Amino acid sequence: MDTRIALFQKKEIRKTLHADEWWFVIVDVVAALTDSANPASYLKDMRRRDPALADALKGGGQFAPPLPLEIQTAGGPQKLVCWNTEGLFRLIQSIPSPKAEPFKRWLAKVGYERVQEIENPELAAKRTRAIYQAKGYSEAWIEKRMRSIAIRDELTDEWKKRGVKEQLEYSILTAEISKAAFGLTPSEYAAHKGLKRQNLRDHMTDLELIFSMLGEAAATEITRTTDTQGFDQGKVAARQGGTVAGNARRELEKKSGRKIVSRENYLEVPESVKRLAGGRKP
Repeated sequence: MDTRIALFQKKEIRKTLHADEWWFVIVDVVAALTDSANPASYLKDMRRRDPALADALKGGGQFAPPLPLEIQTAGGPQKLVCWNTEGLFRLIQSIPSPKAEPFKRWLAKVGYERVQEIENPELAAKRTRAIYQAKGYSEAWIEKRMRSIAIRDELTDEWKKRGVKEQLEYSILTAEISKAAFGLTPSEYAAHKGLKRQNLRDHMTDLELIFSMLGEAAATEITRTTDTQGFDQGKVAARQGGTVAGNARRELEKKSGRKIVSRENYLEVPESVKRLAGGRKP
């Protein structure tokens, strides 16, 4: 699935494409509108206070029911309950927040942007770039991150064409590349950087991104040239692609005397991001 982070008044709201429309993680919306430290508990209280909302959240009434959809997180794909735009309009009716009206306008804008992106896919890339700029990332880092997204898409397109099942098998193959390239699976890497639900690659330094791209680009090339088919063969190609990046990483570490895998992250934005853009510690 195409999963992204949307920003509402500097609050991150995860969203994913399902049936060609955006579905939003419900607890993220509650957190953004209430500033609650425990949005899951807040939502539980809302359901108790508003029986009609509780019914809608169960799939009753005129609204499409919320769905447990797979969202990419730092530790891999995770099933989180999401609701579409229409459902969220119902949800925010039960939230006594001064942010409700601005959120409605934001939600309508996001929905309209999705229609535009269907007509012109280049707009999606432009908006992703704009989000990184708003967070304070450097232009040099953004260029690498955008390229890494394109390389990742190219790899998953190959997997899809060759009979690899989405989500779970994609995650396993990705872990094979990462383990061979960095000595860590994505979940181990995220823990190393102190991340929780954040996207791992959004917290990589320039060199970490470069070796991540190398591993996936090499896996794509090997998959094509060996005409890999299915999951088992794909696993071999993924490991070989990651090994290409791993060998290059170790060679650079040997020559430079500096480890590529770091604990650096961009959790404190925007100032730390500006300082970390070249892989430097704040």
